[in-house]
Amino acid sequence: MSEEWELLTVRGLAATDERADEFAGTLVIHRAGSAEPVESIQVRVKRAILEEVHATLGRLLTRSVGFRRR
Repeated sequence: MSEEWELLTVRGLAATDERADEFAGTLVIHRAGSAEPVESIQVRVKRAILEEVHATLGRLLTRSVGFRRR
């Protein structure tokens, strides 16, 4: 059986310049249903992946009940 993790936040996702192709930050996660403490994982993410996540989350939130764009 695979483990299930809950994503709590993303911290400090940043690039060295505005044209960067890769970003670094920290995922703060917690094992679902566990009393274990929160863990922080250093990650690097390519711009293409962030663009894909942005589009996917935008569609998901647009369809969600009660979501309003700011």
